[in-house]
Amino acid sequence: MKSIWTQTTKIPGRNPLPGNKKTEVAVIGAGLFGILAAHYLKEQGKEVIVLEANRIGSGQSGYTTAKITSQHNLIYQKLVNTMGEKHAAAYAMANQQAIRDYEKLIDRYRIACHFEKKDAYLFSVNESEILRQEADCAARCGIPASFVRETELPFPVHGAVRFTDQAQFHPLEFIEALSGDLTVYERTTVREVKGHEIITNRGVVKAAHIVFACHFPFVNIPGFYFLRMYQEKSYVMALGPVKELEGMYLGIDKNSYSFRSAGDTLLLGHGSHRTGKCPKKNPYEEMRRLREHFYPDTEEYGRWSAEDCMSVDSVPYIGHFSGVLADWYVATGFGKWGMTTSMAAARIVTAQIMGRRTPYDEVFTPQRFRPKAAASTFLSHAGYSAAGLMSGAMTKVPRCPHLGCRLVYNRMDGRYECPCHGSQFEQNGKICVGPAQESLPFIN
Repeated sequence: MKSIWTQTTKIPGRNPLPGNKKTEVAVIGAGLFGILAAHYLKEQGKEVIVLEANRIGSGQSGYTTAKITSQHNLIYQKLVNTMGEKHAAAYAMANQQAIRDYEKLIDRYRIACHFEKKDAYLFSVNESEILRQEADCAARCGIPASFVRETELPFPVHGAVRFTDQAQFHPLEFIEALSGDLTVYERTTVREVKGHEIITNRGVVKAAHIVFACHFPFVNIPGFYFLRMYQEKSYVMALGPVKELEGMYLGIDKNSYSFRSAGDTLLLGHGSHRTGKCPKKNPYEEMRRLREHFYPDTEEYGRWSAEDCMSVDSVPYIGHFSGVLADWYVATGFGKWGMTTSMAAARIVTAQIMGRRTPYDEVFTPQRFRPKAAASTFLSHAGYSAAGLMSGAMTKVPRCPHLGCRLVYNRMDGRYECPCHGSQFEQNGKICVGPAQESLPFIN
């Protein structure tokens, strides 16, 4: 399963950790957030080591639609209602600033990564009032948003919210360029973290500050992220040649689609679901039906899936890993918006390590307590995870080595996935997505 990003970029390999090391900052994970954080910390004069279990950019950063946008589905109505306008505005501004920071970084280092400024749209073929409300809430939060009736999509819409001055890019081209002068050790799996020591399969790294940039934190206590997050899977198909879209589009209707161009290639997205709760209809087949109807003269260039960490209140966890560990930092729970949030997180964590505050610390802090925003999702998540754990207690069933949930086979991707926390395994038992750290000896 290769995305158009992994098909068109080959990042040069790095050596594994050569033995025990000591550094000021150790970053666990060489995805987009990890590389950005390491870059900004090095820019601030810090000595930084990045530890990567596989290859640079080999995780979820290479399986995205790569939209850099503050348009995050119907988020601003929810944030205003559950967190208040002040926090909603802080969330909005952090993401708007992230778009500007990408542009500055790409211009400064002349990074060739197909960066393009485009408008982002939320659309519906059924209703308009909810979109009017979203446009109003987003505008109140400082987002350049407005309600419109017309789009360039090949079918009529009932309405849309237009976010101007957003962007898209090639994520792996960007990561390749930015990681060039960073100290990254690949094929180095972190087994355990104790205080300021990181125990890997290649040696021990001692660091004054430790940044968890590994998608879903594998350390369960403290932090308890396994109770506060779950993972969702979504599917993408690349079609072409198609006339390039001027904007980026996301449907809000049930079973809707997303649209985004990469030159004359159309990236069509569909079929989001919680891991382990596979849909009855195959998302790839559904996308092929849409292609036959609206894009009959195109070819299928590729298909892939992505897995996203979802927080219980729809806001990422960025900042101190735990209230009892002052020198551990984390960024996770990005939802479907990891490109923009990776930049925001890198800026926040870098500032905190340097002893500075940002205007966004409070809204993203992992130590927040917002029962109004999180209660219903938390209960639903806890109940679903409990069911997975109970099923895993049965004998002779494939179980996830993370916490023992019963694995479910996803026929779309040909993988086993954990319904509790989203770990994925190939049919031969090889691990491909955490938070589990171990492969399985076999799966029957």
